[in-house]
Amino acid sequence: MNKFELKGRTAAVIDLGKLKSNIDNIRKRLKPGVELIAVMKGDGYRHGINGLYPTLKECGITSYAVAIWEEGKMLREAGCNEPILILGDTREDMLDEALRYDLDLTVFSLSGATCISDAAKKAGKVQNIQIKINTGMNRIGFPVTEDAVNEIVEISKLDNIKLTGIFTHFAKADEADHVNADKQLALYLDMVSRLENAGITFPKHHVANSPAILMMPHAQLDAVRCGDIMYGLTPSDEYDWANSGLSEILSWYTYVAMVKEIPAGSEVGYGGTFVATRPTKVATLPIGFADGYSRYLSNKGKVIIRGMEAPIIGKVCMDQCMVDVTDIPGVERNDIVTLLGEGVSIEWMADLLDTNVDVIVCNISARVPRVYIN
Repeated sequence: MNKFELKGRTAAVIDLGKLKSNIDNIRKRLKPGVELIAVMKGDGYRHGINGLYPTLKECGITSYAVAIWEEGKMLREAGCNEPILILGDTREDMLDEALRYDLDLTVFSLSGATCISDAAKKAGKVQNIQIKINTGMNRIGFPVTEDAVNEIVEISKLDNIKLTGIFTHFAKADEADHVNADKQLALYLDMVSRLENAGITFPKHHVANSPAILMMPHAQLDAVRCGDIMYGLTPSDEYDWANSGLSEILSWYTYVAMVKEIPAGSEVGYGGTFVATRPTKVATLPIGFADGYSRYLSNKGKVIIRGMEAPIIGKVCMDQCMVDVTDIPGVERNDIVTLLGEGVSIEWMADLLDTNVDVIVCNISARVPRVYIN
């Protein structure tokens, strides 16, 4: 907290110095000439596109990826003039608007590409597209078949279309055994070879996501897509994260709103799920599940106050929660509370809730201000 003073009810603090350090760490893992694509989906994993982009620009990031065209628009409005790939689908009724922002749209069917071609022709522009190959994730993408090769050949002939890349996505790159991921890589390379034999080539090939960057250097092609690890979020339980040199860049703080003492036998919160077994000092925090502080932390989460752990007691409410500060001397109103940060890592909370780190950060709601420090 030496770089930051809490003003207001709460704040998620993003350390841009740690972001720069993470990017430097990642680049040292890449082979010469491999491009780092910064994945900014989910509003930069809820770290905030607008607040992150200037630092990413300063770090020399030359390409970005997001999930939906609206996030591409956000990046453009933040000043981004580098290539932006839309990883997901763009529905037909959104094409006229999406094409205004010079985004690379993902294509996984001839009919979808035809709609993009028609919209581009109507707009009087050439639209960039990238081809998604389904090698086992089974979300979106062309299968590795001759019929799909023929469709992509037809796509290449469409008016007002430019092929800028071809990619796939690993389902199990986070596992210690990369047999499955290597099968996916082989399928992808087979599809690329088939297309090349049909006369179709691409300027950019990319398959490696965050766990593959850490654990599958042989999967680095022209570029890698860097999401989790750029934000310091561990993408795999099978990797020695503690010695990675990568750091979580987000911390989350609130303050103590009220301190009170209750006698033994008193219930706390909705449903009285916590019953004091001793005289207990309770601190109320003005944060709850509407802020993204999970209700599943009820009676098992913890926060840090005055450098010490305070357990959550009772059910987390929509806008407030309670902690036991009986064993922490001198707690008073306006004491700073660490919800995420030193002593309560995102990884720790994800393990506690049996979920992944992305869920924790993506659930922090828009009503929690993002504050950026260097």
